[in-house]
Amino acid sequence: MAGFSAPTSLGFGQVKSPVMYRVDYRDGAWQQGRALPYQNIEIDPAAKVLHYAQEVFEGLKAYKIDNPRANFFRPLDNHDRLNFSARRMCMPEIPADLFMEGISVVTALSEPLIPTQAGQSLYLRPFMIGLTGALGMGPSSEYAFIVIASPSEAYHAGEMKVLIEREGCRAAVGGTGAAKTGGNYAAATESAQRTQAMGYHQSLWLDPRNMKDIEELSGMNVFALIDGELHTPRLTPSFLKGITRDSVIQLARHKGYEVVERTMPIEELLADIKSGSCVEAFACGTAAIVSPISDIAEADGTAYELSQSDVVAAELRRGLLDIQERRTEDPFGWTSEVEDQFYQLALAG
Repeated sequence: MAGFSAPTSLGFGQVKSPVMYRVDYRDGAWQQGRALPYQNIEIDPAAKVLHYAQEVFEGLKAYKIDNPRANFFRPLDNHDRLNFSARRMCMPEIPADLFMEGISVVTALSEPLIPTQAGQSLYLRPFMIGLTGALGMGPSSEYAFIVIASPSEAYHAGEMKVLIEREGCRAAVGGTGAAKTGGNYAAATESAQRTQAMGYHQSLWLDPRNMKDIEELSGMNVFALIDGELHTPRLTPSFLKGITRDSVIQLARHKGYEVVERTMPIEELLADIKSGSCVEAFACGTAAIVSPISDIAEADGTAYELSQSDVVAAELRRGLLDIQERRTEDPFGWTSEVEDQFYQLALAG
């Protein structure tokens, strides 16, 4: 860490902490984890991750705003989701103690780099890759679980303009849409490129079976304020179970909002915007926190502008950040400090 300092302008995921954590799986068991300098990974050119996309990952944050110790937000939910993804991709589950050791060691060693302004954090990226070098189909027998980190700002700040994706699908019926695996994001890249070229920020994906019902943005979940209620698409096997989504639902209900999880036909939402029943919409995710949506558009240029922007979204963003950054009481038990043993390791190193 000596001699390394983060720049004033962080962006998202651009600046890498100079440390990482790695633990390998071989002979049917996880080995001893270790902290390492941030470095390139040497793998066999025939590794399963390169040819068959056998890979899963997570995203979570560590915060240190006006507190002596860094803290996490719902890390065991990320652990559970990582293992759900691992099972779907025929990969071994990572034990909770190794997962927590990995994110805690990297956070403790990176603490001098954790930004201290509200909305900023140390973004943690735990991931697992298949290493076996064999070109035949089938799962790997060797894996690496690695944690890297990046002091970052929010992924998207300010209003978002979204474009309805009516042609492509990011995930198939019965596919890997509910797993956090790189192939889903690769499938969204062409749409994202086209969407951004048209001046929009994110693609709004519809269900892969009928292309009628709203599911999610490429990396965020969606909410709409309709007749005073918050509506969000019910979970299906083709899109990700967002931890921030669940947090927003619980926080909104705690604040007195009626939250409805349901099938949301895109045509119904557009009609509600046009009639004035839907006045506000926003997206949420670990990286983005809560971001207001200003309008939803079609590829032909037809735009449906929301009459209200960043009112309920701002309230929920403030409430969520106040809990994440430990400025207020946490009625849900979502936050936890990095344990002493990992700070002692950082000091010893």
